Amino acid sequence: MRAFCRQTKLITIMNTPTHLVAFGPLGTPELIIIAILVLVLFGAKKLPTFARSLGKSMGEFKKARTEFEAELHNAQEEVERPKITPPQEKRQPVANVEDS
Repeated sequence: MRAFCRQTKLITIMNTPTHLVAFGPLGTPELIIIAILVLVLFGAKKLPTFARSLGKSMGEFKKARTEFEAELHNAQEEVERPKITPPQEKRQPVANVEDS
């Protein structure tokens, strides 16, 4: 029971789900098997289209991310910028001058 608690603490510290810890990192053989499965499932004619659409979506995601980061940066600068208000001029009342 104690070893299980240690393992659970380790997994919660790493913020990794337990089912992913059991498999470990993906190596070259696993990636080759995945590539073959994708080739069989989608076919050779669909892969370039699939890769092109994946590349476009990644580009759009990067563009949106940079725009969002710029927006956050501008908002933070606006909040941190001190508000300087010009001093109010004290105006003296002007006497009414009537042309007679």
